[in-house]
Amino acid sequence: MGQTKVNYNELLAILQSLLAGETDPIANMANTSAVLFEHLPDINWAGFYIVRNGELVLGPFQGKPACVRIAFGKGVCGTAAQTGRTQRIDDVHQFAGHIACDSASNSEIVIPLFHEGNVWGVLDIDSPLQARFTAEDQSFLEQVAALLNKCCFLQKAQ
Repeated sequence: MGQTKVNYNELLAILQSLLAGETDPIANMANTSAVLFEHLPDINWAGFYIVRNGELVLGPFQGKPACVRIAFGKGVCGTAAQTGRTQRIDDVHQFAGHIACDSASNSEIVIPLFHEGNVWGVLDIDSPLQARFTAEDQSFLEQVAALLNKCCFLQKAQ
């Protein structure tokens, strides 16, 4: 696709440095979305939805304004939250029930965030390109989710 090669180890190091010692989930999600939006090529939205009262509510993000509430099981984000599995969608227009917050988005990856076995949110990244996200992207973003979980719940685990 001609994408610029991203050094995922370098990006993880940047995130580890930014998140080190900070346990506030909102602050950590804000910095994480900013780093991802700044460093990942060919994306048009990077951010989080947080579980609140049985639905996903918009959290920190970078990009155009987004849908505020998403029901579990609806769209790519709601499916990731309901199933607890990463959703890597090459063509969102072929995904049954896709929620089009930005009509420019053509592919999407959503990683569920867990604490004590429960989904507490999702990391959502959109791209204007079809089939933008690879298995390597998925592996990296799942590592980002694990780092975020570790940092946000470090105090509570002690």
